[in-house]
Amino acid sequence: MAELVLPAPATRRHAGRVLPVIRQLRRALPLSALVLAVAIVLNFALPRLAPGDPIDFLIPADQASAVSPERRAELAASYGLDGSEWDQFRRYVVGLAHGDLGVSTRHGRPVTELLAERLPWTLLLVGSSVVLSTLIGAALGFRSAWRRGTKSDVRTLTGVMVADSFPPFFLALLLMLFFSVQLKLLPVFGALPGGGAHGLELLVETMRRAVLPIASLTVAGLGSAYLVARSAAVSELGEDYVTMAAAKGLDGAGVRRHARRNALVPVWTVAMLNVGALFGGAAPVETVFAYPGLGRLIYESVLSRDYPVLQGAFLLIAAGVVAANLVAEIVYPFLDPRVRRPGKVGA
Repeated sequence: MAELVLPAPATRRHAGRVLPVIRQLRRALPLSALVLAVAIVLNFALPRLAPGDPIDFLIPADQASAVSPERRAELAASYGLDGSEWDQFRRYVVGLAHGDLGVSTRHGRPVTELLAERLPWTLLLVGSSVVLSTLIGAALGFRSAWRRGTKSDVRTLTGVMVADSFPPFFLALLLMLFFSVQLKLLPVFGALPGGGAHGLELLVETMRRAVLPIASLTVAGLGSAYLVARSAAVSELGEDYVTMAAAKGLDGAGVRRHARRNALVPVWTVAMLNVGALFGGAAPVETVFAYPGLGRLIYESVLSRDYPVLQGAFLLIAAGVVAANLVAEIVYPFLDPRVRRPGKVGA
């Protein structure tokens, strides 16, 4: 009986997709580990550079003079804030190795519990806004590229640039003023409705409260996606393969389809970069809308000098940004065939 042999072309095709991914990860993982190591150091150092002491926020102002140094030292020890800076950093790293981020000085609860409660709300805002800003920005960018130099292109470009010039918190205030105060269409603040809502009503009301924060972050991330998509599409339209396709009789829609496919590569990259940018923009937006996300938790912790929460939250955001960049590295060879060719870019 003849032995069943896997066809060589299929084997080569599979290896041609897997090997570039391995090469990308081999190059990206050491850098990602270095970034996380630097983030751990900065997350420990930056909160301590701000004036103030977490212990001061645990003691009422009218009782501060009556608290003995021994009592202050006892409070500091209970939250791991005693000893030298080096001792605190060593305990912080050892705790990280065991999955222990410490106890919040403001809430008196483990930091991991607080982050687990707040992170889903921020992921809802950031995830939705990244998807929407990328889709809308890319669609507008490609449309402007096909019509470059026309009045429509100029109007779209001007409008996106004006919207992109506003910081996220200012956009949030404008949207709140118009849709909540003037039109009274959407709730002003919060994430969950009161009054014991449940089921479908709870879902609808929760989504209504997320509309304005998501819209604020979507507009904030729209400019970069639009500009990259427009620039990439214009560049692709000037390539030789586009000229050759048009010369062979391919219609305009077919030419744009080929150009759009190659222009999606930088759009994917900027979408992953927007994850980090919108995580940073989420803090002021969540503060404006009193949204119970990670950004709101960071804002509250800065005010109370809650070192453990700040360390954990910043590290979580840094890890999320690094993970997004790794995803971009993994997917990149599937979007750009040139990366899969030995000796070419990315080999």
